[in-house]
Amino acid sequence: MRAALESYFQFRELGADWRTETLAGCTTFVTMAYIIFVNPSILGQAGMPQQAVTAATCLASAIGCFLMGALARYPIALAPGMGLNAYFTYTVCLGLGVPWQTALGAVFLSGLLFLVLIAAGIRQLILESIPRDLYSAVAVGIGLFIALIGMRNAGIVQASPATMVTLGNLREPKTLLALGGLLLICALMVRGVRAAMLIGILATAGAGAALGFFEWTPQPYSPRALGATWLAMDVRGALSLGLLEIIFVFLFVDVFDNVGTLVAVGARAGLIGPDGRIPRVNRILASAAAASAAGAACGTSTVVSYIESAAGVVAGGRTGVTAIVCGLLFLAALVVAPLFGAVPAQATAPALIVVGALMLVHTADIEWTRPAASIPAFLTLAAIPMTFSIANGLAFGFTAHTLLRVLAGEWRRVHWLVYLLTALFLLRFFYLGQG
Repeated sequence: MRAALESYFQFRELGADWRTETLAGCTTFVTMAYIIFVNPSILGQAGMPQQAVTAATCLASAIGCFLMGALARYPIALAPGMGLNAYFTYTVCLGLGVPWQTALGAVFLSGLLFLVLIAAGIRQLILESIPRDLYSAVAVGIGLFIALIGMRNAGIVQASPATMVTLGNLREPKTLLALGGLLLICALMVRGVRAAMLIGILATAGAGAALGFFEWTPQPYSPRALGATWLAMDVRGALSLGLLEIIFVFLFVDVFDNVGTLVAVGARAGLIGPDGRIPRVNRILASAAAASAAGAACGTSTVVSYIESAAGVVAGGRTGVTAIVCGLLFLAALVVAPLFGAVPAQATAPALIVVGALMLVHTADIEWTRPAASIPAFLTLAAIPMTFSIANGLAFGFTAHTLLRVLAGEWRRVHWLVYLLTALFLLRFFYLGQG
């Protein structure tokens, strides 16, 4: 049995061993375990029961890791994506007034559509048609979006009728607590502590409870708590015309988030062939798509590949065993994590700010010296946080990219799919008037 598993996961070809793969899986888990507490904190603001979302987060992450490890055999872990959970809550549910059950239906449909695109061979068409600069700009915009939410939750910034946003009261005890948590996470990160964000969240929550800023008591938990979100998605409601754009946004970000992580982690692990081709790429994307659909069924927002998987690769992970070990740890967390109950926003806010900062690395992939690339990219990354909508950022970016190419006489270089998307976004502007 052991020999068969080692053969299946290509231990000899990749120079892998069980001890290193297990250590790598544990390393990946501790670097991304913060999502167990951050995701319920964000989705809870959409009215979802936080204990159920905590369980759903653990279960969906485990399913995604098992699929990626066993089917695609890559050391890439999956969990509900940062940015998409914020879009789910603040734009779809709170901004548009969509019930969270219907929003889950949109996530489920986006996962199924992702699978259809892979089965139909349309994946390559999409990847070749969308400008790289716009993909990078969306990632940066989501980072700014997440950081803004974190700063607001921490009390570092607040609304202002004169300037829209202004500095908050930094003498407020809960704001000082959040700033302390931010400093702790940053200090741990610069010292190379892999579980920096997880430690920061738990330490900030513990300090807040000890100081009496909020009450924390262990919660009784039963696996039946998951029933509050299990199969609660409203697929029929999500099929209404008004949610087609939302489904597209979930799909767009899901596709490119997974591709970006795949390229980054695959290159780091030496899993990309000399010709630049990625072995089993369809299995990788199919695992991510199926995980998103399964996550919606469990009761959480879109599941994506995590760039934190690179930490496991650095620790020596080379095969799908790394992802499977990470999935087993998420299953263990399914029993433990819900006992903590709701983690206060001031405790998770520092992690949001740090995650947002880390996503700005994608600015290096944008050709800032070329106006045809930099202007659409800027409009994309600026519009996302300023309008609180990933969809608005995509609309501005695609429209600007197409118009500038046409004005420059390069209309033949624009893919027909980009023209179609631009036309749909223009119709959206004229029809809706606003996001």
